[in-house]
Amino acid sequence: MKQYIKSIVEINNNRKSRCFAFFIQALILISIVTFSVETIPNLEPKTKLILRAIEWFSVVVFTIEYFLRIYVADNKRKFIFSFFGVIDLLAILPFYLSFGVDLRSLRTLRFLRLFRILKLVRYNRALNHFTRAIKSAKEEILLFIFITLILIYFSAVGIYYFESEAQPEHFASIFDSLWWAIITLTTVGYGDVYPITVGGKVFTFFILMIGLGIVAIPTGIISSALTKSVDPHDEEEV
Repeated sequence: MKQYIKSIVEINNNRKSRCFAFFIQALILISIVTFSVETIPNLEPKTKLILRAIEWFSVVVFTIEYFLRIYVADNKRKFIFSFFGVIDLLAILPFYLSFGVDLRSLRTLRFLRLFRILKLVRYNRALNHFTRAIKSAKEEILLFIFITLILIYFSAVGIYYFESEAQPEHFASIFDSLWWAIITLTTVGYGDVYPITVGGKVFTFFILMIGLGIVAIPTGIISSALTKSVDPHDEEEV
């Protein structure tokens, strides 16, 4: 019985497994849609009742799925604390926590229902490739994040010394300058804070050039990792 359930619950190349995966994916999407519809003001009582019924049904199915996956897991503890195990738990936990909880905190619990959309990762082959790519390139990504943080701090210090006297309301301290450094290095540039001194403008030019490179680097890292992560066997199946 355990092997039979496992052949259905886990992703396999059989009809029942594919039907089960399709059903769960459809239910996740329906759940996300109902979550969005619930935010519409002045809903009819009948509509609220229908949405509530869909939520109950979804939670019951997701709960059964969660415990079935624990049941068929070879290493139950490893599954419970794995990425997908945590996501599956977070998908149902807000519903059960809402019982007996102060109504003022329900909005926060409802927000956690968005974790259900991450359950779709399990059923998407392309997203699985992306997950493997991130794991394989994690050292390069961590190094990139570390260097980016250093550059952000360096930029904040530089613009502080150039602009603090001219614009004390925007660059009163290095901490205030961090906002400018972030939006400039990411090339977003909202325009609410910008340099007015000659030195600040020249400094900003170089920071913008560095920012263009910062945007391109992670794209190259992840693209290379994605290319390496594609299993030739998977490509043949496609």
